[in-house]
Amino acid sequence: MPSNIHPNAIIEPGAKIGEHVTVEAFAVVKTNVTLKDHVVIKSHAYIDGYTTIEEGTVIWPFASIGTKPQDLKYRGEKTYVTIGKQCEIREYVTINASCQENSSVSIGDHCLIMAYCHIAHNCVLQDHVIMANNSMLAGHVFIEPCAIIGGFTPVHQFCRIGCHAMVGGLSRVSHDVPPYTIGGGIPYEFGGINIVGLKRRAFSLEVRNQLAKVFRITYRKGLSLDKALEQIQKEVPMIPEVMHWIQFCRSSKRGLLGMNGITQSK
Repeated sequence: MPSNIHPNAIIEPGAKIGEHVTVEAFAVVKTNVTLKDHVVIKSHAYIDGYTTIEEGTVIWPFASIGTKPQDLKYRGEKTYVTIGKQCEIREYVTINASCQENSSVSIGDHCLIMAYCHIAHNCVLQDHVIMANNSMLAGHVFIEPCAIIGGFTPVHQFCRIGCHAMVGGLSRVSHDVPPYTIGGGIPYEFGGINIVGLKRRAFSLEVRNQLAKVFRITYRKGLSLDKALEQIQKEVPMIPEVMHWIQFCRSSKRGLLGMNGITQSK
């Protein structure tokens, strides 16, 4: 049975509540919501739609999750929001429902979404993503694991941010950010490989050196992206991280920041 449900919380009939769930006063949990074990819903949070919140996640006051997407194409179709395990969704965060039948907004495990962030329809955040205060994702944004987005940074629709990338605060992300990089600003400039972040995640010196070489070939030699990737394949060992860099770059639909005149690198 659920525990610690405040008498002034509003939990509509049909909501599925797991074991040892806490719902504080004046929180609202709507009919189609599922709260797994040990979830905490703080006072005045509002959980709507076909939303599932996995074990141990905490939703802080005045967060709004699963509400109608801010997309004029939405016609009331059935869509979903899934939030993973052990996440922190802080004050005044807005996470909209998805758009297009049976589509989903998905947030992975161990994510930290700081106060006033916005996550729009059809976004995917993989595990261990951090969004600092007031950062905003437009629709269809894809964030790979362990990426960090600095505060007050908007991300354009359909952009991707690669794994272990760090995007500085007060930036503007209009195209894809390659994995393992650090950068920021308007226009966006790369500082190189995210060395501190990679050390913290226990990447070896050899891997960091190979990624630094990959970055230099891509961004410092004045080559087209196709030529840079060809040179990487010839000169750099095909370790998993390098292979992921190549795959990420080749699959880009919006283009990479810093390539083909999109913006300037240092």
